[in-house]
Amino acid sequence: MRAAALRDAWLNPDIAAIVAARGGYGSVHLLPLLDAHEFSTIVKPFIAYSDNTSILSWLTLTCGMVTFHGPMIDRRLARGPAGYDRDTFLRCLTRPAPVGVITSPGIEVLRHGEANGMLIGGTMTQLAASLGTPFAFDPPQGCVLFLDEVAERPYRIDRLLTQLKLAGILDRAGALVFNELPRCDEPGGSLAARDVVVELTEDFNGPVLFGLPSGHSDGATLTIPFGLRARIDTRSRPGLIIDESAVQT
Repeated sequence: MRAAALRDAWLNPDIAAIVAARGGYGSVHLLPLLDAHEFSTIVKPFIAYSDNTSILSWLTLTCGMVTFHGPMIDRRLARGPAGYDRDTFLRCLTRPAPVGVITSPGIEVLRHGEANGMLIGGTMTQLAASLGTPFAFDPPQGCVLFLDEVAERPYRIDRLLTQLKLAGILDRAGALVFNELPRCDEPGGSLAARDVVVELTEDFNGPVLFGLPSGHSDGATLTIPFGLRARIDTRSRPGLIIDESAVQT
């Protein structure tokens, strides 16, 4: 039923875009029931994050779509400015011009450098769980890899990052960009998720940013376009620079 509903919405010319209502669990169940060729013939924005990472990755990497790691309805669009950043949402979805700079005052540079590659990624739990399946996360070499997570204790962040590292996913990336990892610190403050990121990326050969609030965030979530090329240059203002328009025709 869910796969049929998504297919019907995708093929319906009266529906301009699809925004997920929420995350949760189970989007991966839809993938074996969807036809990549059928979806790739229609250009339509899909906006979501969290569990919907599986659909974002499939649409972007298999179907060749530009997708959007951005606000869902529950607790985001429904809350207005407190839940989502209107500026990046409109720049990504409504303006046929380069998206431009996407940044936030809280972004921290963990490793300096420059990079230029396809922006792709999502929630680490879903990316790691896909490995070894027919729908394994398969980013291109030199990508700008965005990694999002929420409410996973530091040892679980370590496990997820280590799995992605051992699977060769991190080695393909030209840059790593983490969200704020909200509520991922050890209770009592004995170990922060940021410390795990610093340790596991100390030999990464490229820029590493921490704290870009897209997806899970305690504040207003930013919209970022997957499937477009993003530039990072830590000598200037840290963040993503998108020199392409995300509006497809």
